[in-house]
Amino acid sequence: MNPLASHLNELIEEANPRVFEMLSDIGKNLFFPKGILSQSAEAKEKAHRLNATIGIAKEKGRPMVLQSIVDSITGIMPEESLTYAPSYGLPELRSVWRDALFKKNPSMEGRAVSLPVVTNGITHGISVFADVWIDPGDVVLLPDMMWGNYNMILSVRKKAVIRQYNLFTEDGGYDVDALAESLRHEAAINDKVTVLLNFPQNPSGYTVTEEEAERIADVLTGTAQDGTNLVVVCDDAYFGLVYENGILRESIFSRLVGRHERLLAVKLDGATKEDYVWGLRVGFITYGCEAGGDPALFYDALERKTAGCVRGNISNASHLSQSIVLKAMRDPDYEAQKKEKYELMRRRAEKIKAVLADEKYASAWDVYPFNSGYFMCIRLKTVDAERLRIHLLDEYGVGLIALGETDLRVAFSCLEEDDVQALFDIVLAGVRDLEG
Repeated sequence: MNPLASHLNELIEEANPRVFEMLSDIGKNLFFPKGILSQSAEAKEKAHRLNATIGIAKEKGRPMVLQSIVDSITGIMPEESLTYAPSYGLPELRSVWRDALFKKNPSMEGRAVSLPVVTNGITHGISVFADVWIDPGDVVLLPDMMWGNYNMILSVRKKAVIRQYNLFTEDGGYDVDALAESLRHEAAINDKVTVLLNFPQNPSGYTVTEEEAERIADVLTGTAQDGTNLVVVCDDAYFGLVYENGILRESIFSRLVGRHERLLAVKLDGATKEDYVWGLRVGFITYGCEAGGDPALFYDALERKTAGCVRGNISNASHLSQSIVLKAMRDPDYEAQKKEKYELMRRRAEKIKAVLADEKYASAWDVYPFNSGYFMCIRLKTVDAERLRIHLLDEYGVGLIALGETDLRVAFSCLEEDDVQALFDIVLAGVRDLEG
């Protein structure tokens, strides 16, 4: 094992030996390299005469650029867009994002969390998380309605075992009892269990109520108290897009930080959906856990391992993308602009609820609960979902996503409000066609 990795392991184990136990074999061996990176950093600070360390091309003291490239970039200098960013991410962006995390989750005031490490979007963040924390054969709990890419990342790539529990109760709430039962079963036969929570949820568009969130937090804490190491991953890709009262407005991460030494909370979020910049690919990994001694040393060790994983994977996320997000977050109109787009999304969700209240659809499908995010789902009663999907494409030019035999996912994020009624009327017509 590299001495740098051993040193980080010692820091983590001293602050919280349970978290050290949770690291994957890869995670235990990860470190942030010195070598060229540290020497280049020292040279940047002290080499006032000549600096021949960094693997970028320079011309007259500035980054060498093609005019055809910089002509497409306005308002951001080449030094802030075309050069390498640190593997951790831009320091200013990491700090600003953590400040925003506390602003968006005020109940976390006074609690210590890591500085976020920047990833190439949240999907890459899940993959980095899996490298650091998941070994082959580890159990990951997910609901029976889930984003398909979890399977690709966790099961196919990392060889984890995905166990699923029922998502909804019969009265349309989150099935906390099903989660608790699944967790009890897995905790009885495993020293470590990973629980992945995704709110607003993809594909259902559901976010738990305040009461459900507290129950989930209590279930997780109780399992940790009983002696099982828990890694709880909060996929907050659609954070902030909650459209009803009584629904959890903060991340469930805020309910978990510092609850128990055996409970590590991991927050995965990003600008992708929160700031409507899907192609910029700027995500973040943030850690929260009970730690003895100086929490800053503990979190720094976790950040170094995570940044080392990024370094050994993609080197670093786009400097240009990070600079764009940082510049936007510093804009005085940033919050007002986000509020405007939020209201547009909220009106679309309300329109769907109003349209689907019509009894004419009742014989064709049931509507899964939704109150947030980008999506909602219907459960077909009389026809196969994939057959209907193809029929709607071929005969009506309408595209939806089929999930299993009965479910269709509707991305209302890309629907104009005026198109909602027409969409569901077409789906109903397609159902009637296939019923014959």
